[in-house]
Amino acid sequence: MAKEHIHKDVVIIGAGIAGLTAALYAGRMNLSVLVLENGIVGGQIANATGIENYPGFLRVSGRELIATVQQQAESFGAVVDEFDTTECVALGTAPKIIETAEYIYEADTVIIASGMNRRKLPLPEEQTYANRGVHYCELCDGHMYQDKVIVVMGGGNAALDAANFLTKYARKLYLIHRSQLRADEVTQERLRSNPKAELLLETEIKALHGDGRLSSIDVLDKASGEIRSLDVDGLFVNIGVVPNTALFTEELTLSEGRIPAGEDCRTEIAGVFAVGDVRAKEIRQLTTAAADGTTAALLAGKYIDQLRGGNAKW
Repeated sequence: MAKEHIHKDVVIIGAGIAGLTAALYAGRMNLSVLVLENGIVGGQIANATGIENYPGFLRVSGRELIATVQQQAESFGAVVDEFDTTECVALGTAPKIIETAEYIYEADTVIIASGMNRRKLPLPEEQTYANRGVHYCELCDGHMYQDKVIVVMGGGNAALDAANFLTKYARKLYLIHRSQLRADEVTQERLRSNPKAELLLETEIKALHGDGRLSSIDVLDKASGEIRSLDVDGLFVNIGVVPNTALFTEELTLSEGRIPAGEDCRTEIAGVFAVGDVRAKEIRQLTTAAADGTTAALLAGKYIDQLRGGNAKW
């Protein structure tokens, strides 16, 4: 059966802080707004347990912050769809085409806010144990490891946020990182002071073992050269991210995987904006992502007005 065609003024691809902020502003301009999310609403920050650098909050979890912004956006008419997968796009057409598993959307403007994806564990056994002990989303899968032994692999803020979150479930938690930690001191201290947590630094995971499910890992102490086995139930990998731009490789020129766009968030294609972590820029913070979303939405509204007046400029 042919898919139904639906027109929207603005389609936003990605429901992180940048995409939801764009939806909030576009909705306030009385535009029809759809936000498509192939993963988890909130993106990378949905897993953060304690955000202390977002203006207006002394401390807030990523989940709480995202829920608030989503509620704000929806109160102005934006629709957030996290269940319909975006399959392909055609951005150079008028209108622009965004095809999902269920529908074909025609949009006057598109705001790309697709963020980043977690890097996979670089071991050949990864596929064997994916979702059978090896995971990439602590918020999605952490609850399965109540009173279990959990390993978190990584040393940045996101990894330590994951580890701090998972201590609520774990009987014992190991944080394993190949060098020294890069996370901020406050986040480090929160984990170091937790009696459930043990930090294994200058340590690498060399192999995974288990009969159908992960049951142990081999770790290398880089200083001594000793390899030992740890009995574990779950491994959560947080070793960095890659830009989520696979949908756009045939549509836009990329720079190191990201979409080039200036501070006005305009891409090389008229009516298409790039915001947040997916935009090529130097600084990537929650506040700069929200600023990108604001900028793109306001300029999208201006561009739509010009389209309707027959004098669109880019």
